[in-house]
Amino acid sequence: MVVQVEPERTGQERRHVGRFRETADAWPGLGLYERFEQAVALVLTFVVSCVIVVAIANLVFAAGLNLFFNRLAPLDHTAFQDIFGLILTALIALEFNHTILSILHRKESIVQLRTVILIALLAMARKFIIIDVTAVEPLTVISLASAVLALGSVYWLVRDQDRRQDVEETPMKGLP
Repeated sequence: MVVQVEPERTGQERRHVGRFRETADAWPGLGLYERFEQAVALVLTFVVSCVIVVAIANLVFAAGLNLFFNRLAPLDHTAFQDIFGLILTALIALEFNHTILSILHRKESIVQLRTVILIALLAMARKFIIIDVTAVEPLTVISLASAVLALGSVYWLVRDQDRRQDVEETPMKGLP
């Protein structure tokens, strides 16, 4: 008689494996469109994971080249901008992947407005870091700043609305 013993997993590993196991367990009870959503989420998770791996490899390669072959690169503002642009690209991809994994966990619906706005704000922050203000029209900088202000305002409104809904749904202490 052979007994299979699963290797000891950390809490985070158990959560990730649990997400895929929950999807597999829930699969028979899902409708056609829900199965489609789950399949798309799995494919997107794989694709975004590949993008993250490529982005990290590109970041390591670029940083390594700059540090080993151009020791003054960290002092050069263009190299600094390039490195931080690559870092933010990887972070944006990680946030996308985290959002897709929450869909697999079936805790949230397909589109979370707050998350989309935060990812857009991250992308705008990346743009401001990598932009060469000497080579860009002032109107372009003003347009980007206006877009950030609009996204920030929408995020504030959505967050405020979510906070109000949480207060309304939470029963008062001491009341039945």
